[in-house]
Amino acid sequence: MAGKGTPATALLAKQQVAHTLHTYQHDPRAESYGTEAADVLGLDPARVFKTLVADVDGKLTVGVVPVTGQLDLKALAAAVGGKKARMAEVAAAQRATGYVLGGISPLGQRSRLPVVVDAAAQAFDSVYCSAGRRGLEVELAPADLIRLTGAVVAPIRA
Repeated sequence: MAGKGTPATALLAKQQVAHTLHTYQHDPRAESYGTEAADVLGLDPARVFKTLVADVDGKLTVGVVPVTGQLDLKALAAAVGGKKARMAEVAAAQRATGYVLGGISPLGQRSRLPVVVDAAAQAFDSVYCSAGRRGLEVELAPADLIRLTGAVVAPIRA
């Protein structure tokens, strides 16, 4: 499916990172973007990761966790040396990342936010995450995701 690229896909191309894009028709009634992607694309949900933006001690921080779990806010705060975390307001997350809710990619964000990738990602040869818009997932090696985002790896899945 041809379409406009995203900052995430532009970053992958510029860095010449091996990846595969997977597109699907997003259903606006879907309750969970990540679970929808896994279901529609026929993927193991443990390999599909969602990108969540939290506020850790007043600083926006990104947590990347499997869609099969939730973000452990205490673990996220600890991973970046913080004390207290709460989910960021949607408007703040969208403004900082340059992406819309349900299409927030950990790659190519407008602001360089601290990123923590759940340790579970390292169990797979490849993982999936949003490529920057609803209905567009990117498959790439966890090591590339970690390197491109400058991520810390920690167990942050609740």
